[in-house]
Amino acid sequence: MKITLNNRPETIEGKDALSVRELLDLKNFTFKFLVVRINGQTIKPGDYEKSMIHDGDDVKVIHLISGG
Repeated sequence: MKITLNNRPETIEGKDALSVRELLDLKNFTFKFLVVRINGQTIKPGDYEKSMIHDGDDVKVIHLISGG
């Protein structure tokens, strides 16, 4: 499966689709505050298990950082 992850082409071997949670685990995204978008649609953290990423999707994983 080929996707675009954070503006970079990625190939996920042996998968036709995977959940957002699987992608986060696979790519070791462990930061506490993340925003995930698939093809421009924001995915809520409670939906990470059931929201699927398919071949050709454009995925953004953004770390939220605050400061002051």
